[in-house]
Amino acid sequence: MGDNTAARKQLQLHHNPVIDVSLNVQGGSNYIDDDGRPKRTGTVWTASSHIITAVVGSGVLSLTWAIAQLGWIAGPVVMVMFSIITNHTSTLLVSCYRDPVTGKRNCTYSDAVRSHLGEFCVNLGVKMCGFIQQLTLFGATIGYTVTASISMVAIKRSNCFHNSGGKDPCHASYYPYMLAFGIPEIILSQIPNFDKLSWFSIVAAVMSFTYSGIGLALGVAKVAENGKIKGSMTGMSTGAVTPAQKMWRTFQALGNIAFAYSYSIILIEIQDTVKSPPSEMKTMKKATRFSLAVTSIFYILCGCTGYAAFGDIAPGNLLTDRGLSNPLWLIDVANAAIVINLVGAYQVFAQPIFALV
Repeated sequence: MGDNTAARKQLQLHHNPVIDVSLNVQGGSNYIDDDGRPKRTGTVWTASSHIITAVVGSGVLSLTWAIAQLGWIAGPVVMVMFSIITNHTSTLLVSCYRDPVTGKRNCTYSDAVRSHLGEFCVNLGVKMCGFIQQLTLFGATIGYTVTASISMVAIKRSNCFHNSGGKDPCHASYYPYMLAFGIPEIILSQIPNFDKLSWFSIVAAVMSFTYSGIGLALGVAKVAENGKIKGSMTGMSTGAVTPAQKMWRTFQALGNIAFAYSYSIILIEIQDTVKSPPSEMKTMKKATRFSLAVTSIFYILCGCTGYAAFGDIAPGNLLTDRGLSNPLWLIDVANAAIVINLVGAYQVFAQPIFALV
């Protein structure tokens, strides 16, 4: 009798761990997504912050020059047109996140290509698209490093000019500032994935609107100081430049505006941070529409205000290239905001590279 009781107790001890494991697995479904990865927590707002951080870069400050080449009619029309095209192509792209047959997630741009391109071209197509995407992302991170160093040097030079009364040329090397930009990037690059980056994207998005808002306000002040609205219906006239230069500048302007809307290469990766339900496609469509509406309004306001202030001689960059220079402290705040924004934008564009590695 005693032996039977001991055997039953021993059997219970062996069974209990099995029961505990099954309970843990059942409860764990609240923390694991259908592809076995940790539960995604992204929302419309976190996705929008990622998109705005990626879209509203310092390129917004060059839109004044772009409108100066196109004029009051074509400039705003082209911006609206690019916004509509970007919204349409983004809607098509977010529809590729789930495989139409199996419902499997395509977590990267290359996965979406592999899933939708078909068997005939799949190997070549995936490799080619993956290579172009990674090369573009790598180039963007280099561009952000250079642009951030330009803004940091602009802060140093403005303070130097102020202290010397404009007598010192205040030359400065960009290389130390590139290194200074790289140090926080090394630290922030330890953030494991896009999902953990949402807080910094929100900060970077706020910085985007900070320097854009400063540029807008100073542009309005400049127009008030001039007492008139500068510019023309057709932009830079052929009298000031040759017909060949006019054509080249027009294409450059179109390229600047197109670049200002470029974020499709990381759209799938942003979508992969979004929780479900509701479906990831619905969430991303809302985030894309909201982000593009907000950025387009800012783009048109900043570009047109700068053109109204400077006319056909608009600078390539409102804050660093013979553009707005007073008050110095406000320009410094705007350039500091650019640097913080680019720190976040660097991380947003670098995440797919880290994932590949």
